[in-house]
Amino acid sequence: MSNETKPAKDPRVAAAVSHWGHRFVANGIALADFEDVTGSIDTWDQWCAAWSARGAAHEALGREAMAQGHTLSAGEHLQRAGVYYHFGKFLFVHDIPQMKAAHDKAIACRNDALPHLSPPGERVEIPFEGGKLFGILRKPAGMDRPPVILMACGLDSCKEETGEYEAPFLARGIATLVFDGPGQGEAEYDLPIRGNYETATSAVIDYAERRSDIDASRLGMWGVSLGGYYSSRSAAHDKRIKACVALSGPYDWGEAWDRLPGLTREAFRVRSHSKSEDEARKVAATLTLKDCAKNITCPIFIVTGKLDTVVPWQDAECLAREVQGPCTLLTVEDGNHVVNNRGYRWRTQTADWMAGVLGG
Repeated sequence: MSNETKPAKDPRVAAAVSHWGHRFVANGIALADFEDVTGSIDTWDQWCAAWSARGAAHEALGREAMAQGHTLSAGEHLQRAGVYYHFGKFLFVHDIPQMKAAHDKAIACRNDALPHLSPPGERVEIPFEGGKLFGILRKPAGMDRPPVILMACGLDSCKEETGEYEAPFLARGIATLVFDGPGQGEAEYDLPIRGNYETATSAVIDYAERRSDIDASRLGMWGVSLGGYYSSRSAAHDKRIKACVALSGPYDWGEAWDRLPGLTREAFRVRSHSKSEDEARKVAATLTLKDCAKNITCPIFIVTGKLDTVVPWQDAECLAREVQGPCTLLTVEDGNHVVNNRGYRWRTQTADWMAGVLGG
């Protein structure tokens, strides 16, 4: 028997498994696949290829189901494949060509899934600063002009990951419009992260108001992780937002900088189009609610976990103290970042709350 000791896993792999395992499973990754893929790799360089290979297996199931005419199954398989490809890409910023290839597959799989989901989805193009933002609109079945929520993703998430987040709102009669804003998803290559994210949100609201099949006078906003900052910031600046959900959003990203995981800091550097960490830190300092939280007057539901090692629960309390509108603060004692380990504590509760405010 060999006396050789297998080398320890790359600390970046260990960090990804430790910080984001619950999120992967909560958002559509099969637990067995998570264990298989993360157990099969030792270095971060292997991460994207391993997840892409497992995504390809789910994509093949979808293509096979489509060829057999099982379109509902095809849609489910392809949407799941998109999530796998997305998690191959999500923080793999040190190899942009490989990351981009996985990202393209994630987009293609979810786009192909959209017509076959229940309810179906529509890829939309939103005019913005002379270019376009891309989003996905899904409407609950059997409703004429339902209320709508805009969904803002975080630093390493994008619209290909949000199927599980959309489901409880759709089930309660609320349309969902998730979009890739500056520094996110399809926009990240051309538009850097910006502190004044409300510029993008207002463009999406303008678009929603031009649609005759949703009721933009009953419009809410939802944001996850850094998106929790984006949703709060947007609610402070655009009064067309009638209700806001902020999930583990930072109060001041610059103050959080030094305690962020290394992979997160590097992803922020790349997606803020910064040439150095010092430059990225300066951009991070522009992402703050210090001067605008007091302008949030719509009802807001804030969720945080006491075990969050990325955005401390004190940030949620600070936001809750400063808002001027009705505020619900849910602090989960044993919850991690976005409380993905205890999703049953907030997923249906925030959807019920939003339906109560907007009328679902």
